[in-house]
Amino acid sequence: MPSSQKILISRTDGIGDVCLTLPVCRALRSEFPNAELVFLCREYTKAVLAKFDAIDSILLLEDLENLQSNKRREVLGTFSVVLHLYPNRRVAFWCKQARIRLRIGTAHRWHHWFYCNARPRFSRFRSDLHEAQLNFKLLTPLGIEQIPSWDDIQKQYFTNTQKPIQENLSEDWSLVILLHPKSHGNGLEYPIEKYMSLAQILTNKGYKVYFTGTEKEGLQFRDQIPQDPNIFDATGLWDLATFIANIAKAKALVACSTGPYHLAGLSGIRAIGLFEEQKPIHPGRWASLGPKAHALAPLQLLTPQEIADVIEK
Repeated sequence: MPSSQKILISRTDGIGDVCLTLPVCRALRSEFPNAELVFLCREYTKAVLAKFDAIDSILLLEDLENLQSNKRREVLGTFSVVLHLYPNRRVAFWCKQARIRLRIGTAHRWHHWFYCNARPRFSRFRSDLHEAQLNFKLLTPLGIEQIPSWDDIQKQYFTNTQKPIQENLSEDWSLVILLHPKSHGNGLEYPIEKYMSLAQILTNKGYKVYFTGTEKEGLQFRDQIPQDPNIFDATGLWDLATFIANIAKAKALVACSTGPYHLAGLSGIRAIGLFEEQKPIHPGRWASLGPKAHALAPLQLLTPQEIADVIEK
């Protein structure tokens, strides 16, 4: 493939999933330095992609949805390759309509047999590989056949390059710990009463604790937050861009396997992920990128003190 081609990277699902596409984006940038890399995402994750140094621009799914079909074909028709990292059936259909020359998608989605002309065979559900490694399986039609080890992903595609999420650190948040108890129902969650115990342990050590999440999530546990001058309820207060900035300033964040945990890993702060050990939700599949990321399991047996100890390592 000529390196000057225009490549569309499509991942239209959640924050954590988008975070784990960073290694693939950087691999494509390394392999095709003159190619134009455009990331197709939802409006919801745009603030995350804005920090990715390997891509050239962002295309929003919502914008494509609002276009007339002929205009949408015109926009997508400028690409020579589309990489369906997330199997969105409508997007795959649109890309075939637009006659994108190389359309890559997993063979394990039936609609890709109609809409894609390159279909690598692999199973995410049964694999022992990490999600960031599994994304590399879809690069084989582009001549990138080696699946990097987890250590190589951390060293070659993350820690040896500029961090994708960096903010102004002039305000001192070095004693701030963010606790993010909920996951929009996307993961197994640590008991809320243990988060409250963890908050008290941390404030006794001199930290300030912020509980984070959406307004809806805050309503589920806000009345259980201890009355302590160093414990704050930030649920419903921050948009995603503000949350990213505040994560980057904090000392640590604790969450289950959800978007903020992955954002914390990419920010380079201590990211503490709480996991169960069974497939496909185990840390071997979903641990965060990042030099200070930790994945603790099994979630239901972890004590608040154990988590506090890891924060202070």
